[in-house]
Amino acid sequence: MYLNSEKKKEIFAKYGKSNTDTGSSEGQIALFSYRISHLTEHLKLNKKDYSTERALKMLVGKRRRLLDYLKEIDIERYRAIIKDLGIRK
Repeated sequence: MYLNSEKKKEIFAKYGKSNTDTGSSEGQIALFSYRISHLTEHLKLNKKDYSTERALKMLVGKRRRLLDYLKEIDIERYRAIIKDLGIRK
């Protein structure tokens, strides 16, 4: 499996406050970004996998909503996570 518990802990440790901080916006955004990149690579090989395409669109929407929330709450944290992950609007 591409996303095991060790990989999740690594992502949350890098972007969250600790490896068990699964609720922070930054950690969730980083996890969604990792999953989005994996699904994007899958869709490059399997162009007619429409269920994965739908799941990818839903994940992008979730990440966008979290980014909008973080932008409203704390603009500096928003800018930091955008810069770290290489995401731009």
